[in-house]
Amino acid sequence: MEIFSMIAGATIVVQCVLLALLIMSLSSWSLMIYKHFSLRRAYKQSVHGLEKFSEAKDLTSSLKVLETLPDSPAHFVARQGVAEYNRLMANQNSSKVIYDNVNRALGQGVSDVLSGLGGSISFLATCANTAPFIGLFGTVWGIMHSFHSIGLEGKASLATVAPGISEALIATAIGLFVAVPATIGYNSFLSRMGSLEVELTNFGRVFINRVQSEVDNNGRNTTGTGA
Repeated sequence: MEIFSMIAGATIVVQCVLLALLIMSLSSWSLMIYKHFSLRRAYKQSVHGLEKFSEAKDLTSSLKVLETLPDSPAHFVARQGVAEYNRLMANQNSSKVIYDNVNRALGQGVSDVLSGLGGSISFLATCANTAPFIGLFGTVWGIMHSFHSIGLEGKASLATVAPGISEALIATAIGLFVAVPATIGYNSFLSRMGSLEVELTNFGRVFINRVQSEVDNNGRNTTGTGA
């Protein structure tokens, strides 16, 4: 209650600083909760998709298995590879061209998945970098207010400077409260994005191996409508 009382008695500038920090804190926590579940789901689906894809006996049956996992990032990556594979086979390109172009298409698919999942986590880095300085601004303003009060009263006393120092310390503390979780969340999500990238890259390698086997065994034949 004393903290709320100090906030209520703070200057309008410090109150605006605290409101901005509160909005940043709520936004970063909401984003972290959402990203936690979305990245965990994407990773599990990618691992499951790779397992099912590897268990199938050929490329066509592998792709049919992925059709049962439409929400898996592996399914999206596979679609990029299949589109390029069918286009090149229809144009009767050489095996080397097929391998290289399909591999690039798979890599682009992985990049698109990671960009879609990780695009908004830069907001956490913004909160982590700016929140301490916003809080510091509130601190400086509170100290300025304290000195101004001393100048008006013409004397320095603890009762004069204490309110301004208190609101200054609150701004600093809340700034750190916003920055520390955002930093931890940002680093954690970067690590999890790296793990997801490894899984999708492994999937791309299995896919290109299946393409090579398909081309070597069937010549110029396409994988049919299943692909």
